[in-house]
Amino acid sequence: MENEAENVNDPELNQPENDGAESNVDTGDVKPVGGLFKDWFVEYASYVILERAIPALEDGLKPVQRRILHAMNEMDDGRFNKVANIIGATMAYHPHGDAAIGDALVNIGQKDLLIDTQGNWGDVRTGDSAAAPRYIEARLSKFAKEVAFNDKTTEWQRSYDGRKREPIQLPMKFPLLLAQGVEGIAVGLSTKIMPHNFIELCEASISILKGKKIELFPDFPTGGSADFSQYNDGRKGSRIRVRAKIEEKDKSTLLIKDIPFGTTTGSLIDSILKASDSGKFKVKRVIDNTAKDVEIEVQLGPGISADIAINALYAFTDCEVSISPLACVIENDTPKFIGVTDILKSSTELTRGLLKRELEIQLSELESKWHFSSLERIFIEERIYRDIEECETWESVIETIDKGLDPFKKLLKREVTQDDIVRLTEIKIKRISKFDKFKADELIKGIEHEIDEVKHHLEHLTDFAVEYFRQLLKKYGKGKERKTEIRIFDTIDANIVAVANVKLYANYAEGFVGTGLKKDDYITDCSDIDDIIAFRSDGSYSIAKVSDKHFFGKDIIYVGIWRKGDERTTYNLVYWDGAGKKAMAKRFNATGLIREKVYNMPKEHAKTKVLYFSANPNGEAEKVNIYLSASANARLKQFDYDFANLAIKGKTAGGNQITKYNVRKVDLKEKGGSTLGGVNIWWDEITGRLNGDEKGSYLGEFNGQDQVLVIYK
Repeated sequence: MENEAENVNDPELNQPENDGAESNVDTGDVKPVGGLFKDWFVEYASYVILERAIPALEDGLKPVQRRILHAMNEMDDGRFNKVANIIGATMAYHPHGDAAIGDALVNIGQKDLLIDTQGNWGDVRTGDSAAAPRYIEARLSKFAKEVAFNDKTTEWQRSYDGRKREPIQLPMKFPLLLAQGVEGIAVGLSTKIMPHNFIELCEASISILKGKKIELFPDFPTGGSADFSQYNDGRKGSRIRVRAKIEEKDKSTLLIKDIPFGTTTGSLIDSILKASDSGKFKVKRVIDNTAKDVEIEVQLGPGISADIAINALYAFTDCEVSISPLACVIENDTPKFIGVTDILKSSTELTRGLLKRELEIQLSELESKWHFSSLERIFIEERIYRDIEECETWESVIETIDKGLDPFKKLLKREVTQDDIVRLTEIKIKRISKFDKFKADELIKGIEHEIDEVKHHLEHLTDFAVEYFRQLLKKYGKGKERKTEIRIFDTIDANIVAVANVKLYANYAEGFVGTGLKKDDYITDCSDIDDIIAFRSDGSYSIAKVSDKHFFGKDIIYVGIWRKGDERTTYNLVYWDGAGKKAMAKRFNATGLIREKVYNMPKEHAKTKVLYFSANPNGEAEKVNIYLSASANARLKQFDYDFANLAIKGKTAGGNQITKYNVRKVDLKEKGGSTLGGVNIWWDEITGRLNGDEKGSYLGEFNGQDQVLVIYK
């Protein structure tokens, strides 16, 4: 106790903390709590990235997948094994629960490449899960055995408990990472690599070996069609649009035959029903007829066009989804973001290197076989075995055989070692007595032929690798044709295809517009996703999304539907310029507006006011009567003004002067025609749609009243 009291009062032990200063106190292994948390987080993040979530570039596998395949290879006897047994065997290598291993195994099996399956393994199209592990079976496929395993080229490490060995990476001689695809979320990063087509990967690898440029696009097991115009090699920021295949059974029924990747038939049907319930478009019934092939029957509501319904399905349901790929892999224990082309180039070069190592090992084994076969022939033909009959010690036996071989050593390709001589002594008398010189010579010639063949392959390694991929195509490419159709999608304007499911009302004086103002003035039917534009008497205007009730500002003079990028709707305006004290005329389009932002047709001024306003959906230009005030000194107190003589300008332009005299009123004299001319229309054979984006065949210039005749076969 005395010592403790002395320590407490010791001035050296009670100095204030000084960050960065040296301390005389020995704290041993004690660390600040903050430092511990930092270390633990870094260790955990590194573990999740390297050991769980992100695949290795070398073999395209996560650790759990690699351990599953290794365990299956260890227990492989050509027959199916219960998945429960495979999970148990894998747990000797993977220090996690059986559920994680089982899920990973089912995921590999559903991709139908590395594992032959038996039983109910679920369905990625419907989302049905696999049966319990005790009911389903699996074994390695012939393809997996050929491309993924070779003990002689595998680097090994001890398992987590030190009892067994496991591969650091499998010697994968195929771009498995791109064939299967992968998705994983780690700490601070994620990966999402799309599956690609088996045949196209082999052909692309051949092109890489030949020094040709390649272009790769994903191929999804669920089929459908996809727009890869923004794929960007699968790098960060890339985007894929995937659509279901929709066929028109009859005028009131649609059939969905393929579904987008990442969805299921159940989730797709739910999205259709949700869109119908919200009034986006009307569906009478949805029936799931999926069995061997996907088939979802969509029965349309009365008055719904099949063509409009297809567009609505793409716009409002999971019949079209957007996927954002992100290729992240582990290379040299470091996460790396690269494109799929670089992944394939790396895999192809790795395959070429593994083939070279296999050939070098094969050459070494053949040369060893030739060496001993030649020694054996010399040993028996020259009767060297008789010289050891008189030897009394092991040393003299070795020495005698070595001396007997001396005249022939120059015929061999390497030195004779003591191990070679020991092997000669192990030749059985029965083999010596039945020795056939002709057969021995033929055996050696055969080995020499194989050696020459292997050397040829090594000298022409690229050609050998090309032939390797061709053999993979020939043996395993049948039935692996592309399932996803590559297309360029047209852009569907959701506002156009949405059903007008609500009615819009306005209180002009108080400035309220909405679907809930049923006692006020009816404007139009619209969709609940539309935007509304409202113009006020002071020359200001703004847009807002359709809602139950929205305040735009008092003294509204016009309310209508606003379409983004609409360059045909033209607003004609006569206003009194309060600042310049003159009457002005203006024609403009209201494009590129931001919701809730207030814009002004003329410059803002207290005495500025709108004298005349019209909205023209096709750029019409009317004539108006201008009435001057009675006190005006003008000779003519009334005259016409034709908007057709006025150019359409931007929304910020001031317009043209009409008169400096005070204007009493302006009213319509005569309606006019469009001043915009016709619309250029193209027919896109790929999407089957008319468009103004110069896609497909040019049909001509169409005016507002023109119609298009379509003839079906």
